[in-house]
Amino acid sequence: MSSAQPVEFPGFTPYPAEFAERYRAAGYWRGETFGRMLRERAAAHGERIAIVDPSGLSGPSAPEGGRRWSYAELDRRADRMAAGLLARGIGRGDRVVVQLPNTAEFFEVVFALFRIGALPVFALPAHRYTEIGYFCGFTGAAAYVVPAVENGFDYRELASRVRSENPSLRLVLVAGEDPGEHVRLADVPSDGPGPDAEPRPEDVAFLQLSGGSTGVPKLIPRTHDDYIYSLRGSVELCAVDEDSVYLCALPAAHNFPLSSPGTLGTLYAGGRVVLCPQPGPETAFPLIEREGVTITGLVPPLALLWLDAAERGRGLAGAPRLDSLEVLLVGGAKFSEEAARRVRPVLGCMLQQVFGMAEGLVNYTRLDDPEEVIVSTQGLPISPDDEIRVVDDQGADLPAGATGHLLTRGPYTIRGYWNAPEHNANSFTGDGFYRTGDLVRRTATGHLVVEGRAKDQINRGGEKVAAEEIENHLLAHPAVHDAAVVSMPDPYLGERTCAYVVLRAEARPTPPKAIELKRFVRGRGLADFKVPDRVEFVEAFPATGIGKVSKKDLRAAIAATLRPAPTS
Repeated sequence: MSSAQPVEFPGFTPYPAEFAERYRAAGYWRGETFGRMLRERAAAHGERIAIVDPSGLSGPSAPEGGRRWSYAELDRRADRMAAGLLARGIGRGDRVVVQLPNTAEFFEVVFALFRIGALPVFALPAHRYTEIGYFCGFTGAAAYVVPAVENGFDYRELASRVRSENPSLRLVLVAGEDPGEHVRLADVPSDGPGPDAEPRPEDVAFLQLSGGSTGVPKLIPRTHDDYIYSLRGSVELCAVDEDSVYLCALPAAHNFPLSSPGTLGTLYAGGRVVLCPQPGPETAFPLIEREGVTITGLVPPLALLWLDAAERGRGLAGAPRLDSLEVLLVGGAKFSEEAARRVRPVLGCMLQQVFGMAEGLVNYTRLDDPEEVIVSTQGLPISPDDEIRVVDDQGADLPAGATGHLLTRGPYTIRGYWNAPEHNANSFTGDGFYRTGDLVRRTATGHLVVEGRAKDQINRGGEKVAAEEIENHLLAHPAVHDAAVVSMPDPYLGERTCAYVVLRAEARPTPPKAIELKRFVRGRGLADFKVPDRVEFVEAFPATGIGKVSKKDLRAAIAATLRPAPTS
C-alpha cells in the first residue's frame, strides 16, 4: 500500500522544516505510522497475546473470563473495522470522538481509524454533555463511539442529545448489545476494501485534550512521527520488551496510560496489554497475580490506595501476590517524597516517577538512578533534543536551583494547538517554546522538581480542573453574585477544589446550601471530578493591590481552615 497524498488539515501548526530535518537526521523520526506498526508486530509476533480484556463489555453476552486477542487477531480486526468505517462514509481526515472504557474495542476502533487516516479525538469516560458536545461541535466530528451503559451511566442518551445538536455527526456507534437508536459497533466490521493508501508519518494521527486553564479544552494534534518517537523513547527508558506485561489501570484514552510507556508503547515493544476495568486494588491486584503483570502506571492518589491495601494484606492468607510487578510508574501529579519512599519496601518493585504532558515533553527518573533521585525528583527528559528553559516572570533564564516557569521544545512537543491562534499566541514563544504552565526547579544534575502550577488550574489527582470553567457555571445560579474556585490541600489527591461564593443580596435571607450548589453544577452536564469538593460562603473576596480577587489569600484561608489544631 502506498502513502496517501498530502491532505490539508487547516489549523495544524507543523514543525518548522529545519527542525523536522534535524529530528529525522538524528533518527528520532523514522517514518513509522501506527497502522504499519501494528502490521509489522502482527507479522513478527503472530499468535502472541497482544490484548487481555478480563471483563469484555458489560451485559449478558460478555464472555466468561474475558477475551485474549493475539497480535494477528488485533490486526485482522483493525482491518475489518477500517473497511466497515469506510463503507459507512468515515474517511481520511474525519474526526471521530472515541469515548470507550478499558475494553479491547478501544484498540480495535483506534487502530482502524489510524489505518484509514481518520483522527480519533480521545475523550474520557467521565466526560458528560458539556464536554462531549463541545468536542463534537468544535472538531466537526463525523462519528462518535460510546459504550451502551457503563458504571450505571447511559451513553446512548448522551449520544442522542449531542447528535441532535451537531449536524456534522453522521454516525454514532455503540459498543454493546443494545445500541438504542444508533448503530451497533459489532455490526460495522466488513470484508470489503480497505483504504487505497496509508497516512504519511508526518500526518496528524489523533487529537488529544488539554486540561486548559480557561475551561475550554484545547486540542493537541499529535503526528505519527512525533508520538511514535515518544513511545520508543519511553520503551527504552522503562526497559519494556516482548516479555513485558502492562496493566492499563487508568482510562485508556488518557495520555499517560497510552504512551508512558503505556498500552501503545507496550504494543510497540511486542509485549502484552492487560486492561483493568477498575483501578482499585481489589480489581487490579488479582489481575497482577493472574496475568503476571510486570509494569503499570498510576496517578498519586491511586498509588497511595495501592500502598495502603498492600500493607493491610501483607501476610494474610489468600491475599494476591504482587511478585511479578517490577516497575510502578507514578505521574499525572506530583508524588510526595514520603509516599515515594514506601513503594520499594511495600510493593517490592522499582518506582519510576513520570512528569509529562499531552502536549509533548515527558520526563522519567531512570531505573538505575540512586534512590534519592528517584524519590525526590521527577526525572530527566526522554530526548537529548528536548530543550528545557526555566525562566522568571519576565522570561529571563534562571540558574539551577531557582524555581521558575518551564518552557520546552523538542522532537515530540507540539508547535501549536489545533485551530486555536489566540491560545497559541499565549502558549508558545516566537521561537517555538511551549509555555507549560508548570513551576519547576532544575537540580545541578539537570533533574526537574515540580513545584506547582502557574496557571489557574487545580490538579485533582491528575485530573486538571480549570477554575474559570467552574466559576462560570456557579455564576449561572440565580443566587450567586460572584465565585472564585481555588485548590485546597488533600492528602490523597494532592489538591481538591474549594469554591468561595458571594451570594446576591436578595438570596442572603434564605441562602442555598452547599449541596444545592454542587447539585446545580453537576446538573449542568459536567464531569463529576469538576464539581466543587467544598463550598464556602463569604461576604466578599480579599483583593490584590490592583483590585483583583486574591486567590493566594483564599488558598491560604482554606489551607488554614483544614490545618489540624495544635495539640497541647
